[in-house]
Parts: sequence; C-alpha cells; structure tokens
Amino acid sequence: MKTRRPLRLKAGTMAKVVGPILVTQVAMYLMTFFDILMTGRYDSEHLAGVTIGSSFWNPVYTGLAGILLSVTPIVAQSIGAGRKEEARPTVQQGLYISLALSAAVLILLQAVIRFGLGQMPIEEEVRHVSAGYLTAMSAGLVPLFAYTVIRSFIDALGATRVTMIITLLSAPVNILLNWLFIFGKAGFPELGGAGAGVASAITYWIILAIAVFVTRTKRPFQPFHLYGKWERISIPRWKEIVFLGVPIGISIFTETSIFAVVTLFMSGYSTETISAHQIALNFTSLLYMIPLSLSMGATILVGHEAGAGRWKEAKEYSWLGVGMAMLFSLVSIFILVTFREGIASLYTEDRAIVRLSVQFFIFAAFFQLSDAVQAPVQGALRGYKDVNVTFIMAIISYWVIGLPVGYLIANHTGFGPFGYWIGLITGLTAGAITLSVRLLLIQRKKAAAMLQL
Repeated sequence: MKTRRPLRLKAGTMAKVVGPILVTQVAMYLMTFFDILMTGRYDSEHLAGVTIGSSFWNPVYTGLAGILLSVTPIVAQSIGAGRKEEARPTVQQGLYISLALSAAVLILLQAVIRFGLGQMPIEEEVRHVSAGYLTAMSAGLVPLFAYTVIRSFIDALGATRVTMIITLLSAPVNILLNWLFIFGKAGFPELGGAGAGVASAITYWIILAIAVFVTRTKRPFQPFHLYGKWERISIPRWKEIVFLGVPIGISIFTETSIFAVVTLFMSGYSTETISAHQIALNFTSLLYMIPLSLSMGATILVGHEAGAGRWKEAKEYSWLGVGMAMLFSLVSIFILVTFREGIASLYTEDRAIVRLSVQFFIFAAFFQLSDAVQAPVQGALRGYKDVNVTFIMAIISYWVIGLPVGYLIANHTGFGPFGYWIGLITGLTAGAITLSVRLLLIQRKKAAAMLQL
C-alpha cells in the first residue's frame, strides 16, 4: 500500500482483509444464531424469553463495546505513520477502559433484571427466562470487552486471519455448551434459555484466553510486548480512545437499539409474533455480517492510507467497500425472497410462527441495499477518524425518522407489527443517504488540502 496500484489490486487487498473478518463475524454471530435456533427448538416461551433478554443485551453491549473499536483506527493510523511504539500503551489503556465498561454494563443489566422486566406486559415464564439469560450473560462481560480491545489491535495490523482462527476454534465449543446447558445433556443441568447465556459466557472466557496467548507468543504481535511494562492509567490516552470511541459507540447503539426497541414494542403482541420477529431479525442479522465485515475492512485500509497521507488511495478503498457490499446485497435479497419458508422452518416446527416469519422476511429483503451502503460508509468515516457528525446523523436517521414512522404505521394502519419493519427500512435508507453525503464532503476536503501542498 506504499505505491499507487490499480483498482483490481485494491479489490484483492480488500478481499484479503475482509475475508477473514467475515468468517470471524459469522462465527461470532453464530453464537447468538445458535442461541436463538437451539432455544427455539427447546420451547417457544424460552425463545421469547431469550428474545426479550437479547433485546436488552445487544444494544447495551454493542454500544459500549463500540467505544473500544476506536483502538483499530488509532493503532492503524499510528502504524501507517510509522509510530509502532504507540500500539502497546494504546492497547493497555483500552484494556483498563474495558474493565470500567464491564462494570457499567453489569450495573445496567442488574437494573433491567430487577426493574425493567417487571414493567413489561409479558408472560411470567418469559420474564423468568429473560432474567436468567441476562444474569448468565453478565458473567461474560469482562472477557468480551477485553477481547474487543485485543481483536481491534490484531485487526489494525491487518492480521485478520488470526481473529478468524481464534473465533473458529471457539464457535464449536459454544454450540456444544448450548447442547449441554439448554437441553441438560451428559449430566449437565437443563436450563433452557438461561443455558444459552451460560454457554456464551463460558465461550467468551475461552476466546479471551486464546487471544492473549496468541498476541503474547506469536508473530507479528509478540514484538509489541502488549502485556509488559504496564502503564498507569493515562488520562490523555483515555481521552483519545473515549473521545473517538464514544461517537462510534453511540452510532452503533443508535442502530442496534432501534431494533431492540422494536422488539420491546413487539412484546405487546402475541408470543408467536415476538418469536417470528426474532427469527427474521436473527437471520437477516447473519446476512448483515457481509456489509459489516466490509465496514471493518474499510476502517483498517482507509486508516492505513489516511495515516500515511495517501488520500486518493483512502477514497478508492472507501467506495470499493460500498460497491462490494451492494453486490453482495443482491445475493442476500435473493436468499430472503426465495428460501424464506425453509429458513423459518429451521428455527421452529410451529406453523403459525413459520407463516409470520415468512412475512417478516419480505420486509427484511427491502433494507438489504440500505445496509450495504451505510455500513461500509460508516467504516470508511471511522478510518478517517471522522465520527462526531456521523453519530448525530445516525440518531436523526434511526430515532427521529425511522422509529416514529414505524410506530405510526404499526399503530394507525393495517400493517400492525410489520409497520415497525417499514420504519426500519425508512431509517436505514435515510442513514445511507446522509452518511454518503458526509463521506463525499470529507473526501473533497482532503483532496482540496492535498492540492494546496
């Protein structure tokens, strides 16, 4: 990436970086995927309980973990600028922050368990399963946040194959633990939906242990000595990580939380509707791993080029990510439209839930293109370290536009629960448009500054 290369070679570089990220994201998401799938096979009320529990867990975790993702562009730009010695203190301070965030999330989840679930109009069994699931997941907070920091460092070096291998090693373990704890096999307690939380928490500790071992003993990570010469808490480095990370976290939170809020609104409908909504959301989130991986790849590659001052290269990587995501979105739409009934049948044998899921899948197909644009555009903006305006745009798109539109359609038209999905489509489309405009403005500004040199 030190000299200019044709676009086809850049596409090869993007694929080389993104491929392992995609496998990693899919493998990590399969933990949630199999939580839902295996719980659905266990009992529909337990499926609804895990659905409600994950609607609280996902936005809180992803939003606060998003703060730690700032380690990637910080380290990437440092390496691009030839300042490799800054990586170790950045990672160490990130690990300190991860402990603080773990404590904050633990307090939030306890408040949800004690007060939030009791205010929801759900069946008592569903409430009990949700509380058990959240309690079990809480045991995995520390390793999950710490691993986010270490993974951000690994990805910043472009060694995305390493995180892929780590995650692939742990994914089968999670499936096995789900089988043991959900269904009570081989003498283990039969915990149902709560067992999915236990399995995930144990798996998070395994992931962290593997990541620490690899980064401490293997190249190219060992020369950085991440775990040697521990620094005291550094306020300036905390500010750099947090000031860059908070907008990233808020952007992620605004997007994930709108899905969670929609799920909570769904609690006013039947258990079958909640389950069908979660099935459709669960599978389409799996498809979202492609644009999300391209987003993370764009952050790394744009960050390297921006750190080295190669603005034209950064621009090409930005839009290359968008183009590749849009191409893959057409495949996603085809899958959702063509195989929706078969996909729904994988989750449950309840025909009422399958019929509802099939209808949700139709609406899910419509926001694939918007996802394909907004995700890699956000990743590119993070590579430029442009995050403050981005999160404001995200709030407006999802909360000021998307959620109100969904609420009005769901409650004042015949679409019912499907109206919320129309709102999601509206919000994602607005986000894709506004973020693209922001990226164009940033790139023009960088190009103008380069011409003045």
